[in-house]
Amino acid sequence: MGPALAAWLNQCGFFDVNVAVKQGADAAHACREGCGACCIAPSISSPIPGMPDGKPAGVPCVQLGEDLRCAIFGRPERPACCSGLQPQAEMCGASRGEALAWLTRLETATRPAS
Repeated sequence: MGPALAAWLNQCGFFDVNVAVKQGADAAHACREGCGACCIAPSISSPIPGMPDGKPAGVPCVQLGEDLRCAIFGRPERPACCSGLQPQAEMCGASRGEALAWLTRLETATRPAS
């Protein structure tokens, strides 16, 4: 896992990330058109405009538009957790489905015991 992805996981409160991801180099790349996986699969504990208690895993963020783009991208009200996430080849995979599956596995593997 690359340092940028590890830093984001720590910032967003993921636990024991090595359970969910393999070690290796990440290649930064551009966000995939029509994806939005990072705005759907993970839970977000930080307040988001329109979601003051954060976002549960598997629920699309209210700021995710019909075009699957963040409506508050680049704006100060966007949570630091969201701003800190950068697309990574390991996370995004070769398709939207792969990205959703990877992020869902990560969410499941790092969920605190209840």
